[in-house]
Amino acid sequence: MRLLTFSTLFPNAQRPGHGIFVETRLRHLLASGLATSRVVAPVPWFPGTHRMFGQYASFAQVPERENRFGIRVEHPRYLLPPKVGMHIAPQMLALAARPCIARMLDEGDDFDLIDAHYFYPDGVAATRLGQYFNKPVVITARGSDITLLPAYPRPRKLILQAAADASGVITVCDALKDELIRLGVSAEKIVSLRNGVDLQLFRPVDRALTRQALGLTSFTLLTVGHLVPVKGHELIIRSLPLLPEMRLLIAGDGPLRASLESLARGLNVSARVSFLGALRQDELRTYYAAADAMILASEREGWANVLLESMACGTPVVASTVWGTPEVVAAPEAGVLMAERTPASLVQAVRRLQEHYPDRAATRRYAENFSWDATTQGQLSLFRQILQRC
Repeated sequence: MRLLTFSTLFPNAQRPGHGIFVETRLRHLLASGLATSRVVAPVPWFPGTHRMFGQYASFAQVPERENRFGIRVEHPRYLLPPKVGMHIAPQMLALAARPCIARMLDEGDDFDLIDAHYFYPDGVAATRLGQYFNKPVVITARGSDITLLPAYPRPRKLILQAAADASGVITVCDALKDELIRLGVSAEKIVSLRNGVDLQLFRPVDRALTRQALGLTSFTLLTVGHLVPVKGHELIIRSLPLLPEMRLLIAGDGPLRASLESLARGLNVSARVSFLGALRQDELRTYYAAADAMILASEREGWANVLLESMACGTPVVASTVWGTPEVVAAPEAGVLMAERTPASLVQAVRRLQEHYPDRAATRRYAENFSWDATTQGQLSLFRQILQRC
């Protein structure tokens, strides 16, 4: 089957980690040999050199088209005006993608189905494109597109309309499926297909040598994620005074870095906190394997891939009890869930993990239950059913 993958959440040469979970799922689907795909991943238009746009000016450096792992990716530009951008983004996305897709069709590169990721604005725009080009659309809900955006009246209305117009809906966890049903989407239209983990990339390594190379001697906590409020890095740092023998490694970059560094200094724990910056996935594997526990204190998560990545390297996790996370951390060998999102609760969870620390080989075996195979087969089955109806 021939797919058109559509999403603003897709890596590019300037932001190689952006939306990597969408690319990873697609790569495993294509590896089945039963599907092909072109990718249309629009990026906002920004002038390339004006300092007033800060980090957003880097969007101008994204190539118009590129090839990633043998996948052809198009990056049409769409306007995202300040203040009103959220409300008109679906329309802007559809207008930008339409000539790009038309050109592909003119070149003989037809497709059977639009595989869209993230409900708003991407899924809304995708259903409009599906209507324009007379193609069925499947939308994958991934997290805040369902847990946050429906709180706003216009996005909620358009999300529900897109769900009605789509031929199928995928959620990455059962919790998101339940929320979509609560919002009014027909349960018969929704399939829950959780994310998997790359068990070849994320695997145990020689831990003693790795810890020695990194200079790790104490019980080491690792947290991975963008330095933004929703990820809860501040909460983790605030727990450190109550974990005086532990060290914290923070992998990720973002706008909160300076304030988090200041917080660590103010709490007199900066000597035990290391900011690693954004890391490639092969670099992350090293830190996952070297850490004693991976901490995820997020306020919202659809399906947190970092949890499975850590487990696949043999390292158990401590995580907040939000949305799909209890579906990931569902056994003692996986790790411990926090009772609530507070420093005190985080400390209690870390201490429980210490007291009943699982065998690291058992943690790896737990992660092996989450290969991409079932997700790939689930996608192929859903797409076939839809195409047979068309």
